[in-house]
Amino acid sequence: MQHSTQASSSTFTRQRIGVLLLPGFSMLSHACAVEPLFMANQLSGQLLYQIFTLHSDEQPVRSSAQLTCNTDYALETSPPGLDMVLVCAPSPLPYALPARLVEWLRQQPNRTVLGGLAGGAEVLARAGLLDGYRATLPWERFATFAQAYPQVTLSQQLFEIDRNRMTCASGTAAMDMMLTLVRQQHSGRLVEQVSEHFMCERIRLADERQHVPLRHRLGHAPQSLVDAVTLMEANIEEPLSTLELSEHLGISRRQLERLFKKYLQAVPSRYYLNLRLQDARKQLRESDRAVGDIALATGFSSGAHFSTAYRNHFGLTPREERLG
Repeated sequence: MQHSTQASSSTFTRQRIGVLLLPGFSMLSHACAVEPLFMANQLSGQLLYQIFTLHSDEQPVRSSAQLTCNTDYALETSPPGLDMVLVCAPSPLPYALPARLVEWLRQQPNRTVLGGLAGGAEVLARAGLLDGYRATLPWERFATFAQAYPQVTLSQQLFEIDRNRMTCASGTAAMDMMLTLVRQQHSGRLVEQVSEHFMCERIRLADERQHVPLRHRLGHAPQSLVDAVTLMEANIEEPLSTLELSEHLGISRRQLERLFKKYLQAVPSRYYLNLRLQDARKQLRESDRAVGDIALATGFSSGAHFSTAYRNHFGLTPREERLG
């Protein structure tokens, strides 16, 4: 998907950002969201981002680690004209939301970007502010969230920037999201400098999925299917045929194909190919290995075969992926 840019570097004006802290919020998510913005100010020598912390009830606000944080304003006295409001909340969200908090969020102008860090996505969803948007949150909440909010297009990516909504998983995904925002609004060089300061070797892209444990991904699938996928993940460089997989598992090839179709909506060979291509994409983005070496390491007999399969799956060649 294409992510909307809020402003170009040539027309950019100072962003006024309110960070709403709710009890039990993640200090890590909070820091990963705001520290890159403070550092962008410092390294640019300009006040690019003016940040205000907000609370909805009492302050100081206690985090999930039982640390407390003093805020600048209550909702009722928050500065007008905020360009962005980031809601930092625990996941799962263990309490009902005050009516005045929901109303305050709903009253934000359409031009105000609303963001959710970790459980903040659930806060926005409860307020009806993610209806018709793509959004994400920590993987442990995928199933429950999808059932509770079918009007939200749930993504399993690290973060989502969809028009005037921003959501991310917990922890360091917030840094990837905010650095992407800085890149959209300013020069790539500024983002590189911020990344170097935090010793962040690579900004993960929005299309990268959260790492979800295998058993959780497959839910209540039979153990033989879990074992089949485990075998695939352990044999990327020298892929096993579907027949070899079924023989390892002690079931028929037809039975294995039925399991994949029922639980994963794919034939084994197609699912296996996707695993290998995802592994190749990770290596292309995170290493300096030659494209030909990556092709061999992910089970492709030739560079041409690898390039064709990669382009058919991702819409660009391996070399274009690396240049991009």
